[in-house]
Amino acid sequence: MITLSVNELIVDIDLKITYRILWIDSGYVIAYVIDINDAKATPFIMKISEIEERINNAIYVVEISKSISLKRIPTQKDLNHRDKTWEMIKEIVNLEPDIYMKDRRHKLIESAMITNNVKSRNTYYKNLRKYWQRGMIKDTLFPDYSLNEIELVYKKKTGRPKANGKSGVIITSAIKSQFEKSLKKYYLSTKKPSLKFVYKMLIRDYYTKFRYYDEANNEKIVLKSEEEMPSFRQFEYWYNKEFKNDEVTIAREGLKKFEQNFRQVLGSSTAETQGPGDIYQIDATPSNIYLVNRFNPNWIVGRPTTYFIVDVYTHLITGLYVSLENASWKAMMSAILNACTDKIEYCKKYGINISQEMWPSMHLPNNFIGDRGELASSGVDHLIEGLGPRISNTPPYRPDWKGIVEKLFDSSQEKIRPFLPGYVQKDHGERGTKDYRLEASLNIEEYTKILINFVLYYNNNFYMNDYVRSEEHVRDNVEPIPIKLWEWGVKNSAGKLHKHDINKVKFYLLPRDQATVTEKGIRYKKMFYTTRKAIDEQWFSKARRDGNWKVNFSYDPRNMNVIYLHSNDGDLYISCTLIEHQVRYKDKTIEEINQLLEYEKDGQKEFEHTQLENELNFYSNIESIVRQADKKKEEKMDKTISKSERTKNIKEHKRNERNQMLEEVAFKLEDKNQNVIPNTSANIESNTEETPRFSIKKLFENKGK
Repeated sequence: MITLSVNELIVDIDLKITYRILWIDSGYVIAYVIDINDAKATPFIMKISEIEERINNAIYVVEISKSISLKRIPTQKDLNHRDKTWEMIKEIVNLEPDIYMKDRRHKLIESAMITNNVKSRNTYYKNLRKYWQRGMIKDTLFPDYSLNEIELVYKKKTGRPKANGKSGVIITSAIKSQFEKSLKKYYLSTKKPSLKFVYKMLIRDYYTKFRYYDEANNEKIVLKSEEEMPSFRQFEYWYNKEFKNDEVTIAREGLKKFEQNFRQVLGSSTAETQGPGDIYQIDATPSNIYLVNRFNPNWIVGRPTTYFIVDVYTHLITGLYVSLENASWKAMMSAILNACTDKIEYCKKYGINISQEMWPSMHLPNNFIGDRGELASSGVDHLIEGLGPRISNTPPYRPDWKGIVEKLFDSSQEKIRPFLPGYVQKDHGERGTKDYRLEASLNIEEYTKILINFVLYYNNNFYMNDYVRSEEHVRDNVEPIPIKLWEWGVKNSAGKLHKHDINKVKFYLLPRDQATVTEKGIRYKKMFYTTRKAIDEQWFSKARRDGNWKVNFSYDPRNMNVIYLHSNDGDLYISCTLIEHQVRYKDKTIEEINQLLEYEKDGQKEFEHTQLENELNFYSNIESIVRQADKKKEEKMDKTISKSERTKNIKEHKRNERNQMLEEVAFKLEDKNQNVIPNTSANIESNTEETPRFSIKKLFENKGK
């Protein structure tokens, strides 16, 4: 089954035209698209059925859009240009589908021009076209001269049509004012009327055609036609989006109960979503089980941390990650990556064969809700900038804002704990209880495999008795089972799920830093990297000649063998590997490397005192030698010799000294066999007069006299 998503590219193979999907209606009937290469393109409608038919007939192919590529690191001028342009259009780009309709778009632009004091209508059309064609995120608005090939991510949502097919009214500012007045008049009361009651009062107050009296003199009303009235769904959507929950709760419950029972007020997060992928909840918790080492079951490795990512609208588990590290951005980014991963391939790694329908999620959502710790990390900023999901952190001490995923941890443990060796029961630590750690026999891969089986069971079989189905769910007989709600929601509330190339998701999840191009390689901390591009373009020779320069890169802190240089040539990144002689950093985490460098730094500091002491002793030895030389000179110095005489024969004195030293250092090998001919009278010729020994040393001594 083909399921189209917002921001996907539809390529007409024959005509060589590429369309980007900007918006899909909630009934999954039509889509607004735009030609991404036409300089004068505007959005237009295509039928979903026609797109699907042409895909099936190989006329069209679907592609995931590529990423923005910058020719260089953006300057402050570039950033200012992007932000200024975004401020101009941000209020109207989300007014879907009105912004895609020619007549309504014109009015929206006219209003925005007044608000932002912009004189040129063409400026708006140019920036909107750039935003739509290039991927519908903020970074598409960088000036053209700083960009190469551009394509990227996503945008927003719309409501479902009425069951009878009638379109209903457009919610204008006047109607919004009616909504607000009715809510303040009827809803903000300690009598606690229902939202449905307030809607009925709204219709009575503002959409009565005329009034009359019956025979008993009772007042009756006749309402305007349904096409002239806002629907309850429109009213409810505006309430959920615009009306402040804290003001409503305080007015209806009082401040004291508001403080005490805030959990109950915010408990229905499902009702606030618009379909699959609108909001994902993400959380981690230590699992109540001890695991053993994968290679040696004698080693108990402790309790793992489990991440679940859950779609709020359907309660479908969309992501899973089990780790032996504590909750952190590093672990969370692996969970987010799993949410975007094809689950067929993921399950296959654990020996589990599934079909696409059994676990269909492989997308990013519109929004993430999670703990302040991990999602407050700077790493999440790159994900937002690159791929666009909005991030909502739960406020301090309010973990109940992630109620669905919190409950899921309990559900998972409840189902599987009777089968788990090493599971920590509630009596753990009490006197006389057994040590559950000693029962551990599962390793992390086996435990992950168990959780995958739980996810498959849960997604496809968990019947949620307390799930409040909408009128449309009841009408279409949608069972409150995660997979059923997902299948129905994808068809009827499209536009929330966003599919991306998995390498691009990885890139934007990774932390970033700056490295330095030097003559020895691309240096980060004390590690040096290289890449084919750097060698071909002679970066290192240029660094030696012209000086070092900085480059931006991304890295996986769990393995520093490779870093990913941010590319300015159309590709998102360039892989750089450790230079061969950097083997001591191979297969190390960034923590291990930092520890190594810190250890060496500490060792260096510890040796500094000893080094200073040894250096000073070295100086003392030199001074002692000099003092002795000075003393000897003073004792033997002939003060009658003039300065000119002392400096007159330096070369000759040097030759004499050198020749004398040569005689002293000449090698004399010991003859172990005593083969030297003895100097006896028997070996001497009849000439008994002894020949005097010729001495070069004596010769020079005599010459100097």
